[in-house]
Amino acid sequence: MVHIHARRPDGTPSHEVADFRAITEAIRAEVGEGLIVNYSTGTIGVPVEKRVAYLRELKPEVGALNMGSMNYAKYSARRRQFVFQAVFENSFETIAALLEPMVELGIRPEHECFDSGHVASLDPLLDMGLLKPPLQVSFVMGVTGGIRPTARNVAHMAEQVPDVPHQWGVIGISRAQWGLLAAALSLGGNVRVGLEDNFYLPDGTMARSNGDLVARAARMATDAGRRLATVEEARKMLAL
Repeated sequence: MVHIHARRPDGTPSHEVADFRAITEAIRAEVGEGLIVNYSTGTIGVPVEKRVAYLRELKPEVGALNMGSMNYAKYSARRRQFVFQAVFENSFETIAALLEPMVELGIRPEHECFDSGHVASLDPLLDMGLLKPPLQVSFVMGVTGGIRPTARNVAHMAEQVPDVPHQWGVIGISRAQWGLLAAALSLGGNVRVGLEDNFYLPDGTMARSNGDLVARAARMATDAGRRLATVEEARKMLAL
């Protein structure tokens, strides 16, 4: 699965339809039509209507949906200060405003959960009928303001997923990524890697590309006795 979070040439996030279309077309031109495309909908300060616009226009198969508000920050222990801090607003009102067009368009939500309470936010949405299983739930671990990135917390988060058909996985941020992936693989979860989350291989070498990180994650999966899913198997697992 390819997760697209569009950025302008200066590195700042973009939520323009044209940018998402250009990135998607460039990827498909390189690797073909078979891959699963996942658009991010998470941002700070961009109206929901603008985020819905590129979902309606381009209809990706999956859309990342953040499941709760939080303090979102980057902290420098060397400087003893925050280098970035903001409130990441994802109220139930915002979640529903993004979820409803996803359901209407047949886009599978990827529920990104930065803490265990975010996993519990799935319960009322299921009860209201806004969500239909199978669920795709991702634990984003290692962000300042979110849950601590430990193997025990991977197991804790996995236990919180509602008892309905689902797939869960781990998105590990920064240096803790590889230990979190090992925990997820041992517990039957899925994993995501990429330069958006972490720049380094387990030995501290800087990755040259997303491919370096994906290759190492694939090796870890096979070493753990797991078999990599084909694209078609992934589609069936996620009911796409």
